[in-house]
Parts: sequence; structure tokens; C-alpha cells
Amino acid sequence: MNVKDAIEARRAYRALEPVEITDDTIRELAHSASLMCSCYNNQPWRFVFARSKDALARVWEGISKGNEWTHRSSLIIAVFAKREHDCLIKGREYYLFDLGLAVGSMLLRAAELGLVAHPIAGFDPEMVKSSLGIPDENMLIALIIVGKRSDDLSALTSWQADAEARRPERLPLESIYSIDTYDERMNVKAIK
Repeated sequence: MNVKDAIEARRAYRALEPVEITDDTIRELAHSASLMCSCYNNQPWRFVFARSKDALARVWEGISKGNEWTHRSSLIIAVFAKREHDCLIKGREYYLFDLGLAVGSMLLRAAELGLVAHPIAGFDPEMVKSSLGIPDENMLIALIIVGKRSDDLSALTSWQADAEARRPERLPLESIYSIDTYDERMNVKAIK
């Protein structure tokens, strides 16, 4: 699979079934993240891979209502960083950008491996950090829910099940970029 194919294949599906997550799989995902660029090569990204039944159960305690589908995952990746581990230039906190780059690389590698890797924001950060032993001074940005795509929609709400059938609508390209100067068409909110 080439990069374009991985980008096209990547979807944040919620209907999951168990899949074996080996040490090699985790190493592949971590390696793909580690190769991304970062400000002065600071590499601020950090990940805890929750794979054991006990670790997954602890993380599930901090998952928000509506995300019960995550209980069918085989791996949950806690994505975090510390502000002080990266560049701070005129108010720009690069650790957030650099962490996003690393996660994007990881998501594409997961797609290439035939996995669903679905980032979520619906969780209690303090509870999840505590459950995984992540020090308080780190910002837990997201959880990535990993499993294998399933046709079994029984763990999903009706709107979640409907969303599995098609890729969510994307903003028109003229809404996300312009050439040489800002274009007012870019002043749109995301599609809900």
C-alpha cells in the first residue's frame, strides 16, 4: 500500500472486533510515529499502549458516555506530551503540532496494517492519566482506539451505526486552502 492508498483507506470506524496486537505491531506503530519531524528534533511525543485486559479495563473507566463502542478495542494508545519538551516560540506551542504529526504517521501505518485506529477526545484525562501512571505535568491529548473493522454494529448507537456506511462529508477544498492570499471561503465551521 502506498501513502495515497493509506490516506484513502484510513477511516475512524467504531464497529470493531478483537485483533491480535503483538509486540511487533506496537513497535511498528511507535516506530512510524518516531520518524516524524519535530521542532529542533525534540520529539516531544509520548505514548502508552494499553493492551492487557487489566490496562484496557482501567482506561475504559475514564471513557465518556457515548463511547462504549471502545470496549471492543484490542489496544488503546494514550497520546501525550509535555509542553517543556518542545519549542516555545513567540507563544507558539509546537509540542501540539509535532505530536499531531507523529499521530498522523501512526494512523497511516495502522491503516496499512489493516487496523482501525480511531482517535477520540471523549474521556476524562485525569482519570486516564492516573490509570496508566502518566505524570500530571503531561497533557493527555487523545486516545487512539485500535481494533479490526467489524460488520457487527450492535455496540453502536443508531447514528454511529449509520455513520459506518459512508465516509463523513469533507469540507470543499476551497474552504480549506487558498493560493497567495486568504480567501473568505475559508471562514467556515466544520461540517457536523
